[in-house]
Amino acid sequence: MAIAIPAIYRSTVGKKAVMAVTGGVLVLYLIAHMVGNLKIFYGAESFNHYAHWLRTIGEPAVPHRTVLTLIEVVLAVSVILHMWSAISLARRAAQARPEKYRSKKKSHAQGYATHTMRYGGVIIALYIIWHLLDMTFLVVNGGGPDATPYERVVEGFAPSRWPVTAFYVIALLLVGLHLWHGIWSAFQTLGLRNPRNEKALRALAITVAALIVVGFLAVPLSVTAGWVS
Repeated sequence: MAIAIPAIYRSTVGKKAVMAVTGGVLVLYLIAHMVGNLKIFYGAESFNHYAHWLRTIGEPAVPHRTVLTLIEVVLAVSVILHMWSAISLARRAAQARPEKYRSKKKSHAQGYATHTMRYGGVIIALYIIWHLLDMTFLVVNGGGPDATPYERVVEGFAPSRWPVTAFYVIALLLVGLHLWHGIWSAFQTLGLRNPRNEKALRALAITVAALIVVGFLAVPLSVTAGWVS
């Protein structure tokens, strides 16, 4: 088994399967994270209680923050595998693509998709790093270590920090494009797509991506606009 797993992963099908599975893990996390973020509209007490609950899941059966740490490890591994698979597949496709048989139309379409996913992925990675520095490690958040989770969010997206909110908007729109393309591709990779359900699955991919983007944008835009303070 120790030899078979790397052999499977080295194949194109294996890499695509890893991308689909890790992508699914990340989509589920985004949905859960979005739902949790929206608790801010119920007020400071509700949001702070939710943030505290995340760190105490499983207590007293397991030590403080154990479950949350395990979730973070799974997410980190999923992100690394997802990105590495994407880079490997892009390189393999570039090496295998016969230049003389490519039509101009197909080349432009593939080029647009490739550049959107590639550079969008870089911006998303920068967004994740900033988000961690801002809301988790408090390196760039003015709320300070004694601030409550609610206060950190309000400080992080305060009207005076509108450039930060603008960056979040751009990054989240790219997340939406990435999700749309990724979910749609995952259906194909997992063998779920066929002519009969193609329209329904395309609509599902667009809907999921749009809901996640709107859900995540609701909080920073509301804070910057002064609706949440």
